[in-house]
Amino acid sequence: QVQLVESGGGSVQAGGSLRLSCAAFVYSISKYYMGWFRQTPGKEREGVAAIAKDGSTKYADSVKGRFAISKDNAKNTLYLQMNNLKPEDTAMYYCAAVAEWVAFPLDNREYAYWGQGTQVTVSS
Repeated sequence: QVQLVESGGGSVQAGGSLRLSCAAFVYSISKYYMGWFRQTPGKEREGVAAIAKDGSTKYADSVKGRFAISKDNAKNTLYLQMNNLKPEDTAMYYCAAVAEWVAFPLDNREYAYWGQGTQVTVSS
């Protein structure tokens, strides 16, 4: 069983920054493919960024150049640095993990484990 706990959400003005963290209660996150997703009411959960076991990354076009995903294997923690935030980034953000190889890193159906989410609100 994998437990994921997100933190770092909050309210910021457009142009501001936030860093989300996801603490993973597992033996080692180095053995998992991990990602960040977001969801607004009435919409499907969309992939924001993902990081493979080898550290390679993938981003949604809407966040490229503004968001950066990273992980600290020693701390078993996943991060999402979000810069130049826009009102359309407002959503509940979720951390996700899966032990198997992932064909579509930004597809929420690929992931087996999910956190409870942390809210990000960006005002104009």
